[in-house]
Amino acid sequence: MELLPESPPYYPKDAFTDKSERFFVAEIIREKILMNYHREVPYSVEIEVESFRESEKIITIRSIIYAARDSQKGILIGHRGSMLKKTGSQARHDLEKFFDKKVYLELYVKVKKDWRNDVRQLKKFGYR
Repeated sequence: MELLPESPPYYPKDAFTDKSERFFVAEIIREKILMNYHREVPYSVEIEVESFRESEKIITIRSIIYAARDSQKGILIGHRGSMLKKTGSQARHDLEKFFDKKVYLELYVKVKKDWRNDVRQLKKFGYR
């Protein structure tokens, strides 16, 4: 410790994290997918927060869940949208607790074929 140079703090003392609100939205949605789906589906999805608008009373969030294959899209949506609705409701509930404010959450499922093997997509999602 005595050999380390002194420097000013990188973050304010009251800073909770260096991650953005969008990061936490994506992670909460990802958590619900991990809890509600089995086998390979949770590991083949990526979450993109397309828009995050905050007003005095409500936060409006639009997110896209990208699947790697068409069959996974059907699994994520479920019969008549039941699984997507369940995932969205659970995520919205946790987001409202996290932000201490009402949240309107829109979830969409799209297919990005083999996104995990596409360098451009990996870069876009922040993996490279």
